[in-house]
Amino acid sequence: MTAGGIRDRFRAQMRQEVKDAALRQLAEGGPQALSINAIAKELGVSGPALYRYFAGRDELLTELILDAYADLTSAVSAAPRRMPDLAAAYRAWAIANPHRYRLLFGAPLPGYDAHDERLVAAAREAMDVLFAFAGPGREPEPPLAEALRAWAGGVDPAVALHAVTAWSRLHGFVSLEIEGNFLSMGLDPGPLFAAEVEALK
Repeated sequence: MTAGGIRDRFRAQMRQEVKDAALRQLAEGGPQALSINAIAKELGVSGPALYRYFAGRDELLTELILDAYADLTSAVSAAPRRMPDLAAAYRAWAIANPHRYRLLFGAPLPGYDAHDERLVAAAREAMDVLFAFAGPGREPEPPLAEALRAWAGGVDPAVALHAVTAWSRLHGFVSLEIEGNFLSMGLDPGPLFAAEVEALK
């Protein structure tokens, strides 16, 4: 292997180790706990050394969000083309990765550009999967139809409305579940989710 190939492989390995350490921080303390210096200490290198792999906290955060969107999109894309199956895949991913789910849908850190073009594109790719699962619902009123048409491009506004409302309900349920709200009420999330999926059909 050439020296350039070895350097590239080492760089890719280091970037992955940094991201793995960052994910552990997220799991323990949320996005606000993300610290380049703490990651450097865990990996046994200096803080400045890590800036050869990521320009700063925000670039690392963006990479983690892009990875999370890609994984979530892959998980729901693999589901059979039925809304209940998509809902189950979405919920399963969130339960298995609550810290990554919060990273996608929680409030952004102060000063962080959550409207980066790459993030918007990744979010849209995930939403495109939902469009493919959603059939037409009720026809939206003209002002809403125009807004949905502008946002969703060539997607039928009735399909876009069904997709957005289904996702809103699913996101609300999953967010409550991963924060332990149902358990604190003494309720089993499983049967509640089954009832919610019935309403999504």
